[in-house]
Amino acid sequence: MQIQTPTPRLTFTGLLEGDMPTAVSWVTGNASYPQISGLVKFYDTPYGGTLVEAEVFGLPDIAVQSFTDYYAMHIHESGDCSDSFSHTGGHYNPSSQPHPFHAGDLLPLFANQGYAWLAFYDKRIRPRELIGRSVVIHAGRDDFTSQPAGNAGEKIACGVIQAV
Repeated sequence: MQIQTPTPRLTFTGLLEGDMPTAVSWVTGNASYPQISGLVKFYDTPYGGTLVEAEVFGLPDIAVQSFTDYYAMHIHESGDCSDSFSHTGGHYNPSSQPHPFHAGDLLPLFANQGYAWLAFYDKRIRPRELIGRSVVIHAGRDDFTSQPAGNAGEKIACGVIQAV
């Protein structure tokens, strides 16, 4: 069976193939995790909202054969990744929602032996409002319950979101 009506997936695939994001964040690891690096891209969509694509290398489970794990990924208020990322502020939360309903609460990275790739659509955010903020990857899973930020552990990687 062939679908005749275009779906958002076809639009999203075209955006990813065109590789013309509105904003990007190059994330790098802290002193304890210098091997972490990756790129998070933010694309405008014709539906409002944002298509987010993340590709991250060197996550902590890299040396364990066939090991998989989850790592929380959030947008934080400040784009200051200095001092082991202690100045990133809280999660981006312009509508003052409880966790996990902050606009900065993103889907977790699912890493396989240190590598993660993820793409998703989020209507709560727009790329231009994220410029100057940061993407933070945490050492643990977000429990999607604990307040104010999900008890995800240490900030192990950070990158400032910049306009393209």
